[in-house]
Amino acid sequence: MNVGGITIRSADLAALFRDELGFDAVRTFLASGNVRFETADAASARKKLKAAIEKALRGRFDYDAWIVLVTLPELEHAIERFPFDARADARQPWVVFCVDDETRDEVIAAADVFDKDVDPVAEGPGVIYWNPVKGTSTDTPFAKVLSKARYKATTTTRNLRTLVKIAS
Repeated sequence: MNVGGITIRSADLAALFRDELGFDAVRTFLASGNVRFETADAASARKKLKAAIEKALRGRFDYDAWIVLVTLPELEHAIERFPFDARADARQPWVVFCVDDETRDEVIAAADVFDKDVDPVAEGPGVIYWNPVKGTSTDTPFAKVLSKARYKATTTTRNLRTLVKIAS
């Protein structure tokens, strides 16, 4: 999830998920708004679960909360399918999670006109893979597309190394 530039302590975030929302095995990661939890709800309940989490975040932390909810198998699949050399020292491996295929398709279409050496982008199930040169992830044409207000509530970008930590 993205916390919109506000500070939320990991302990407070974990308490919300554990104590108020009733999830099990709650873990937060890197003070970044990443939360891993277990629930008996099926993936088919994603829309309802997403709405409940966003409402709880708004109520507890008083900000315009929105999340991208991903199952562990989806996360593992996104990690395994990363199509670029994730070990390349000069590159930064990113995964952009999208709330729906329409958003993903729209962002991918915008990226089709960019120089693939500057903005290497590839499509995956529910995600966009991006592998820009380190230090350029706010300056490239694709970065400027991702930063548009219209994608704030429908995408979230995470470093591949962070995702590996969350999945393990």
